[in-house]
Amino acid sequence: MRPRQSSSNSLTLRLAVALIFFMAGTASAAPKYRVLHAFGKGKDGAGVFGGLVRDPKGKLYGTTSGGGPYGYGTVFELIPHASGNWAEKVLHNFKNNDPHGDDPNCTLTLDATGNLFGTTTMGGGSGTAGTVFEMQPSSEGWTLNVIHRFDQKDPANGPFGGVIMDQTGNLYGVGGWAFELSPGGRDGWEETPIHAFDCQKGDGCGVLDRPFLDTAGNLYGSTEHGGSSKNCGGGCGTVYKLHPIGNGSWEETILHSFGAPKDGSFPDGSVTMDAAGNLYGTTGGYNAGAVYELSPQSGGQWKETILHRFHAGSDGNYPGGGVVIDANGNLYGTTGYGGGQCSCGTIYKLAPNSNGTWKYTVLYQFNGHDGTGGGPMILDKKGNLYGTGGGGVYGLGVAFKITP
Repeated sequence: MRPRQSSSNSLTLRLAVALIFFMAGTASAAPKYRVLHAFGKGKDGAGVFGGLVRDPKGKLYGTTSGGGPYGYGTVFELIPHASGNWAEKVLHNFKNNDPHGDDPNCTLTLDATGNLFGTTTMGGGSGTAGTVFEMQPSSEGWTLNVIHRFDQKDPANGPFGGVIMDQTGNLYGVGGWAFELSPGGRDGWEETPIHAFDCQKGDGCGVLDRPFLDTAGNLYGSTEHGGSSKNCGGGCGTVYKLHPIGNGSWEETILHSFGAPKDGSFPDGSVTMDAAGNLYGTTGGYNAGAVYELSPQSGGQWKETILHRFHAGSDGNYPGGGVVIDANGNLYGTTGYGGGQCSCGTIYKLAPNSNGTWKYTVLYQFNGHDGTGGGPMILDKKGNLYGTGGGGVYGLGVAFKITP
């Protein structure tokens, strides 16, 4: 027979067991980060500046702006396996002076039939400056077709960040101008200029990403420079709305000009919208960057609220790539700097509180070997986040997954 324990020993044992279960529960609840692929080995792509897109089977697609056997970028696929590992497959390699274009510095768009659409900032043939391409899958692999080439004299040339598709199959993107592509025309698609960005006229300029499209067909985006503020010399940036007014014409409205005291400046990345019509994004200037919200008001006005200001240190600073929003209204993003010892950036969460404030939490600190922050992320239906960044074991970028 075992000797009977004293009440104090029994209490100690119960507390120890409870602590073990508490620690196990805490560990299981901690965010789980994983590098899905490190770029740069062999003839792999290099330099991942666009985000990822996910198909219904869980495969991920993206582009690299360089690398590959010719050094001018790739389109890649990441395939999950039952073992938990991921395999990369290069779908297309771009060449210098390629008629398909080169430097595909973009996030891809996936249509309902599984075709991918993207942009290149350069190439396309003699006298051209960038392309819009479509990749079509078949049983024999993927085929890349150029659906539009931008003439060097076209003010919309050099499209950056990719294109977005509406419900009828039209594509929208931004180079020097915002443009629309509709089926028809020289390469099978017809280009229509939408808006000329011009800092000299108080407008925004320096668009770094594709626009966001709402359900009513309006386009929203940010510009790094321009706007009404003179605090930054050439302007501190804007958030704009492009509204179709019929007969193929569009009207621009500047929703916010950055640069007022205690405001953000130099917005970086795309904007996103919640179910109530509020817009969210990030800025990289004034101290160490901020996350902002723009809320529609009566009379067509918009109110800006700074949800979080970044400062040097372990919390991360200089956010990039915008934010992504989940079904509960939580925002997720990455920072390019700060965090751990190497200051390689962080993955963060902003959760709304009932009193209108927001709680900021660092989910992960990059260490360089596992990547660096500053890029966009996407969410799946289970709440997993997928993104891209720099660094990695070969120093040329990573694709990652994190479960908050």
